[in-house]
Amino acid sequence: MTIKRYCALGLLAAVSLTATADDMPRVGKVSDPVEWVNTLMGTDSKPELSNGNTYPAITVPWGMNLWTPQTGKMGNGWAYTYSADKIRGFKQTHQPSPWMNDYGQFAIMPVTGRPGGKKRFNQDERASWFSHKAEVAKPYYYSVYLADHDVTAEITPTERAAQFRFTFPESNDSYVVIDAFDKGSYVKILPGQRRVIGYSTRYARGPLPKNFRNYFVIEFDQPFASSDTWQGEALVEGRLETEGDHSGAVVGFKTKKGQKVNMRVASSFISFEQAQLNLQRELGKDDFEATRAKGKAAWNEVLGKVAVEGGTVDQTRTFYSSLYRMVQFPNKMYEIDASGKPVHWSPYNGQTLPGYLFAGTGFWDTFRALYPFLNLVYPSINREMQEGLANAFKEGGWLPEWSSPGYANVMIGNNSASVVADAYIKGVRGQDMDALWQALKHGADNEGPMTAVGRAGVKFYNELGYVPYDVGINENAARTLEYAYDDFTIYQLGKALGKPQSEIAIYAERSMNYKKLFDRETGLMRGKNRDGSFQSPFNPFKWGDAFTEGNSWHYSWSVFHDVAGLAELMGGREAFVKKLDTVFTLPPVYDESYYKSVIHEIREMQIANMGQYAHGNQPIQHMTYLYNYAGAPWKAQYWIRETMNRMYAPTPDGYCGDEDNGQTSAWYVFSALGFYPVTPGVNQYVVGAPLFPKATVQLENGKRITINARGDGRYVDQLAVKGNPIERNWLGHEELTQGATLDFSMSAQPNTRRGTRPADAPYSFSLDPKR
Repeated sequence: MTIKRYCALGLLAAVSLTATADDMPRVGKVSDPVEWVNTLMGTDSKPELSNGNTYPAITVPWGMNLWTPQTGKMGNGWAYTYSADKIRGFKQTHQPSPWMNDYGQFAIMPVTGRPGGKKRFNQDERASWFSHKAEVAKPYYYSVYLADHDVTAEITPTERAAQFRFTFPESNDSYVVIDAFDKGSYVKILPGQRRVIGYSTRYARGPLPKNFRNYFVIEFDQPFASSDTWQGEALVEGRLETEGDHSGAVVGFKTKKGQKVNMRVASSFISFEQAQLNLQRELGKDDFEATRAKGKAAWNEVLGKVAVEGGTVDQTRTFYSSLYRMVQFPNKMYEIDASGKPVHWSPYNGQTLPGYLFAGTGFWDTFRALYPFLNLVYPSINREMQEGLANAFKEGGWLPEWSSPGYANVMIGNNSASVVADAYIKGVRGQDMDALWQALKHGADNEGPMTAVGRAGVKFYNELGYVPYDVGINENAARTLEYAYDDFTIYQLGKALGKPQSEIAIYAERSMNYKKLFDRETGLMRGKNRDGSFQSPFNPFKWGDAFTEGNSWHYSWSVFHDVAGLAELMGGREAFVKKLDTVFTLPPVYDESYYKSVIHEIREMQIANMGQYAHGNQPIQHMTYLYNYAGAPWKAQYWIRETMNRMYAPTPDGYCGDEDNGQTSAWYVFSALGFYPVTPGVNQYVVGAPLFPKATVQLENGKRITINARGDGRYVDQLAVKGNPIERNWLGHEELTQGATLDFSMSAQPNTRRGTRPADAPYSFSLDPKR
C-alpha cells in the first residue's frame, strides 16, 4: 500500500516518517497505536481458504461483548467477509472463530420502508448494499453507509454495552429492527420508556444449562412512531411482546433529513436487571462521542504497552493489527454486581456465582504464545483468567480445553496444564492454586465427559506410554506428544509449588513418552499400535489420522520441552539441522484421504511455497526457532524473518491461515520483538530476529524492556543484554522483567560462529541436572 493511501487514512497525523538510504519510508515514534490497527486484516476468508477467518471486532480489550457488521446470514460463522457487498445487521457477538460459531447473539439494523411504507424486517429484505469506500472500521468505532436505506450507522462500544447512532433521511418510515435470532428468543417493546428488552438463547457449542440466556436492554432517545413485533416471517403490527423460536421487534420513527437517532444497548448473561445495571454503569450520562473517546483511550492504554518504531508503514500496521487480535480473547464473561464485585453466570452449572470467568479460547492454539505474552506484558488480566479457570473447575469438575462459553468438544490435548503452569512459573499470583493443582492432576489422570476434556485414551497412555493407533482413538500420536509436554508442565508447576517428588515424579517420567513414538527408520514421529509395532503403511505426508490438522512432518517437532532429546533421536545436532532444512526443501505434497477432502489448512500450506512448513496452523509455528538448539541460530533468523515478511500483511488477506484467538498474531508480535516462548512452563525465550530498529515494552511492574536492533539485515551478528555481550540463544524471563536493554547488531550476512556451542542452546529437560 502506498504512502498516499495512508495519508487518506489520516495516519500521518499520528506519526512521523523518516527516509532510509533506499528511500523506503519508515515510521517514527507511534503516539496513537490504535489508529494503526486494520480491523479488516484477515477478513477476506472463506471455508475453503482462510486468510485469517477474522471479523472487524468493535470492542474494548477483553470486553464481554463484541460487535460486528453482519454480512453473512443468520447462524453463518463467517459473519463478515470482505468480499461481501451487503450488510444484514450489526450483531452483538461472542464468537471466537467461524469454526466455533457464536452464542448469545442478536442483531440490530436501521432501515427505511419501501414505497407504501412496508417494513423490511427479515434478514434478506432489510439487507443493504455497502462499500468499503464508505466504511470506517476501527477497534473502538465503526461507521458505514447503508445505501439501500440512505442511513449512516455508527457504533462505539464498552465492555458490556454500546452506543449506536443512526443518521436517517427524511422519512415517515424510518425503523430500527431488533433481531433476537432463532433457537428460542423473546422481545418486548416498552414505548412509554422508549425501550426494548429481550433475550437470545442461541448457541453453537454445548451442552449448556437450560437457563442459558443473553438478556439485552435497548434505550432510544426518540419516541416511537410505531411499535411492532415479529415471529419468524410474520409481522404483527402493534403487538408489543413475543416469544418463540425466532423473535424480533421493529420500532419506527418519523425523521427529517440528517436526523440522528441515538441508541444505547447493554446485555447480561444473568438477568434483565443486571443488563440495565451494566448499561448504567458503563454508559452513564456519556454521549456517543464520550464513549468513543473512552474506547479509544482504553485501546491506546493496552496497545501502548508495546511501542515499536523505525519499521515500514506495513510492518507497523501489521504489528498493531496483530496485537489488537491478541487482546480480545478469552473475553470477560463476568459482570459487576450492584455492590461492585465480579459475578458470573456459569455455563458449567447454570448458577450465578461470585468471581471471575472468561470464555472463548482454545488452549490447543493459545498455550503456545498468546498466554506467555499475557504473562509477560499483561499479567494482571491473566490473574483474572486463572481465577476464572479455578472457578470453571469448581463449577464443572474439569478445566475447559476449549470454552465457548462452556465445555466444547473440539481439538485435542490437555494444554490447560501449560496455561496454568506457565502463569504461576512466570510470577502470576492471586489465583486459587490448590484448586488449579487438583484440576491439573484430575485432568491428566482421567478421561472427561467428552474427548476434548481430560485425556482421551488416558488408560493406554498411562500403561503403555502412548495412545495406540489401533484402539479407535483418533489423532493418537498427536495426543501422545501433547500429553507428554503437558506432563512436563505439571511437573514444573509441582516443583514450583514445592510438591513432594513422590507426588510429581510420575509426570517427569511420562514427559519422556514422546520417545516411544519416534521411528528411527523414517526419523519421524509415527503412530504405534497397542502391541508395540508401528502403524503400517505409513505416509509422513498424510494429514490427520494419527495427527491433528497436520502430518508427521509437522508434529514431529512437538517436543517443546526436550528439543535436545529429540535431536539426539534424530542423530545429533547436525542431523537435526538437516532434518529441519528438509521441511522447507520438500515439495508441498499431501495426502488428504483421512479427511476425504482438501481441508483449508492443507491448501494454505500448498500455496505458500515454503515446502512442508505450514505456518497457517499452530503445530509447527515454533519449529523455525529450533535451529537455536542445534548450533545454527542464523537459519532460525532467516526463516523467522522470511515468515514475517511473506506470511503477514495489514490487508484483508493478511494472515496465512486461521488467526485463532490471538495465537498466530502472538507469533508475529513475539517474533517482531526478537524472541519467542518455545517452551511455556520454562522461564526462557528463544532468540530470533527483531524486526524493528527499536521496540519498548512497558511492564506492569514499572520496569521496561528496550530492544535496539542496529544495522541492516535479518541476521544477529551480536547481542548484548544490559551492555554485556552474550552468546547464548535465549533470554531469561526474570532477566527481562527486572528491566533490560537488548542491543542487537544486525547484519545482511549470517554470523555462523555466534551461538553454536551446546552451552548456548535453550533449555531441554533431558539436560536439566535438577530434574
